[in-house]
Amino acid sequence: MFEQEKNDLIKTGQALKENNLISLSGGNVSCRVDGDRFLVTPSGMAYEGMVPDDIVILDIDGNVLEGTKRPSVDSIALLHVYKNMSRVNAIIHTHQPYATAVGMVYDKIPPCVTTLANAVQGVVHVAPFSSAASLAMGEETVNHIGDANAVILKNHGVITVGATIKEALYAAVYMEDALKTLFIAQSMGTPQLMTDAQYQEAIEVFQDYGQKKE
Repeated sequence: MFEQEKNDLIKTGQALKENNLISLSGGNVSCRVDGDRFLVTPSGMAYEGMVPDDIVILDIDGNVLEGTKRPSVDSIALLHVYKNMSRVNAIIHTHQPYATAVGMVYDKIPPCVTTLANAVQGVVHVAPFSSAASLAMGEETVNHIGDANAVILKNHGVITVGATIKEALYAAVYMEDALKTLFIAQSMGTPQLMTDAQYQEAIEVFQDYGQKKE
């Protein structure tokens, strides 16, 4: 059941590692299917050796509907986000270093480059600290993500969301790229940031990005 979606989760986890957003078995990937069921990557398993049968199917209350593996320890937080954000069909959690580092300095990410606006489609806020495997992790995400596709959890990592897994992946990868650029710029001096109008324009331009479906 949901073989394509399970494979998509595994490929996404592998892409996170290829882009240096996670190490070893860190982070997790999940998606909503059929409205009230959720595919979640298993706890503590490396994505390279993961197979579709390792993916766990949960209901909104966290009950296992299919799968023999233990689901991600963050499932309680992920399900809280799904329950409270109807626009979200996919969630990625990483410990990506540049975004996490910038979140230790800022409470809101400066409008630095167009790719940040393109990918996250809003202003990235930094939520207060919450530990792994806690409901608070989901609560802080819901309370601070706003209309954007990403939020940074202070001293912890990143949550990105999307209508699709691809959208959540783009948010994670391009935000890391953008904040690496900001980090480099700050090492050389005081960066010249985008204006609010320029940032908003970059958000709007991305609405027309990619190939149109026939």
